[in-house]
Amino acid sequence: MAASVSLSTFRIMPKTREHRPIPAASHRVCVAPMMDYTDRHFRYLIRLMSRHTRLYTEMLTSGALLNGDSRRHLAFHSAEHPLALQVGGSDPGELARCTRLAVDYGYDEINLNVGCPSERVQSGRFGACLMTEPMLVADCVAAMSAAGGIPVSVKTRIGVDEHDSYAHLADFIHTVSTGGCNLFIIHARKAWLHGLSPKQNRELPPLQYANVRRLKQDFPSLTIVINGGIQTLEDMQSHLNSLDGVMIGREALANPYLFAQVDLACFGEPGSVHSRSQLLEDWLPYVESQLRAGVPLARMSRHVLGIFKGCPGARRWRRILSETCTLPEATIQSLDAALSVVQENA
Repeated sequence: MAASVSLSTFRIMPKTREHRPIPAASHRVCVAPMMDYTDRHFRYLIRLMSRHTRLYTEMLTSGALLNGDSRRHLAFHSAEHPLALQVGGSDPGELARCTRLAVDYGYDEINLNVGCPSERVQSGRFGACLMTEPMLVADCVAAMSAAGGIPVSVKTRIGVDEHDSYAHLADFIHTVSTGGCNLFIIHARKAWLHGLSPKQNRELPPLQYANVRRLKQDFPSLTIVINGGIQTLEDMQSHLNSLDGVMIGREALANPYLFAQVDLACFGEPGSVHSRSQLLEDWLPYVESQLRAGVPLARMSRHVLGIFKGCPGARRWRRILSETCTLPEATIQSLDAALSVVQENA
C-alpha cells in the first residue's frame, strides 16, 4: 500500500525558517518543472510512489505571482513535500517578493529559471537569455536569498547561442554562486534563442554530460544536479556516481511508474507502491476529492496515460482514458471502469 496521505484541503502553511544551504542528498532525484504538466495533481501522483523525490512546480512568472491570484498559483497539498517553487523573472525586487510568498506558503526551495528558451519568455527578459547576464542573475539570487529563509537554486543550460564554451559556463556558475546560490540544476544541452522551438531545443542540441561532470570537479562545494535525456534507473545511478543529483523531465510524463522504483534504487529504501493497479487505487480517493472541488477529471487522468507503459493492455488503457475521461460529464466511475478493463486483461 502507498504511504498514508491526508486528503485535507490545500492550504497556506506559513513557516519561519533560518536560511540554510541545501544538502546534496536532498536532490538525488528530482522531477523537472514542466509547463502544463507538473501541476499539483501530477505531483501528488509521484509522491504516492516516492517519498524522497524532490518535486518542482511549473514555472510561474514573477508577474503572475505578484499581480494574479497567488493562492490559485501557489496552494499545494502538504503531502507534496519536499517541493520547490520555480519562478521566472529578472527583477531582483520582484523576485525577492516572490521568495517571501514562497516562504509564506511553505515551499522548501525557490528555483530561478535560467533555461527556458521560448521567445515569449525571452520577451519578458528571463529564462535562457539570462545566461548572457550573469551579474544580473547573481543580483537576483542575492535578493532572493536575503528575502526569506528557504534555499535558492538556479536551473540553467550549458550555454546559449555562441556563448557555449565551457569557460563561459564556468564563469556563469562562479558569478551566480557569489550571489548566494549553492545548487545548480544543469540541462546538459545548449539553447538556441532563435530558430528552434522549445521542443526542438529539448531534443536537437547534443547532450554534453562531460561539461556537467567537469563543473562538479571544478566547483566541488556546489551541489550539481544534471538534467536532460535521463530515462532509466540505470541512467540515474550512472550519473549519481559523479554528480549530486539527477532531474527527470519528459520520461516522468511518458513513464510515471518509473518512480515506484526510485526510492529503492537511488535512496536505498523500499518504495511505497507494489503494483500499477495498486497505485491507481490509492490515487482514486484523491481524484474523487478533487472532483468534488470542481476539478475536471481530464485535468487529472492525463497524468496516468503512461502508467501501463510496456505492459499488456497499455494501448487499450490510453484509448479508454482518452475516450471516456475527457468528457465533461466524466466521473470517478469512468476512471475506475478503465482500471477494471486493464486488470481483467492483464
